[in-house]
Amino acid sequence: MTRISDCFDRLAASKRTALISYITAGDPHPKHTLELMHALVEGGTDLIELGIPFSDPMADGPVIQAACERALQHDTSVEDVLNIVEQFRKDNNTTPVIFMGYQNPFEIYGVNAFAKAASTLVDGIITVDLPPEESADIAVAYRQHDIDTIYLLAPTTNGHRIQTIASLASGFLYYVSFKGITGANKLDVDSVAAKVSQIRDYSKLPVAVGFGIKDAVSAKSVASCADAVVVGSAIVSIIAEHADNINAAKDKIKALLSSIKLALDANEATQKIA
Repeated sequence: MTRISDCFDRLAASKRTALISYITAGDPHPKHTLELMHALVEGGTDLIELGIPFSDPMADGPVIQAACERALQHDTSVEDVLNIVEQFRKDNNTTPVIFMGYQNPFEIYGVNAFAKAASTLVDGIITVDLPPEESADIAVAYRQHDIDTIYLLAPTTNGHRIQTIASLASGFLYYVSFKGITGANKLDVDSVAAKVSQIRDYSKLPVAVGFGIKDAVSAKSVASCADAVVVGSAIVSIIAEHADNINAAKDKIKALLSSIKLALDANEATQKIA
């Protein structure tokens, strides 16, 4: 059992949808990432997704691209992020932490060396530009250190490919709710529900839905079909707006996440009554 499976099992027992919150590590400065992580949890976050800064974040929109640029201005490295998570674990040893990034920084660090260093600290890895067909050996390296390999699924992912990905994945599956980059606003709830249903035909893993979820309304709209919702660009936008006042950023982030968490829990209560 990992922190991720423990978290989803606990939430499933009370029929609640998980809230996954994303920030870019090192944004607006590495010294603020630890306190932002704690603020996410205080706002109701169940799982934290930490973006590893990269110079060419091809799957991300302008908001997260800018966050990577701000983090890289301070030379934020994989080693720096591991050190931050180590500090986080001194006060919080239960909230799952997932790294999301691109393969290049992990290759530079060394996949096996990274897996060993991340063991006991990091619970899952999402590598945006790593095709599942090329990830088997890497997934094994992570699995040896109890780190889940989490894959992205798109609206265009067919059944055969879903089956391939499901056979390699652990932790949960991440469904990207539309074709495009992060930060866009094209959420079609009916299409999301249909695709999530198809994914469940191939896997018993929890399904998280991200991209296009920015507030309580959009989060609640997909909660009935998803095991988790992912909020990213909306949080990163607050950080960008208040980069010079981190306390104000934390307050606004906690207010946003609290409203989303309230909507998710209210949605589950309505379903129980029905």
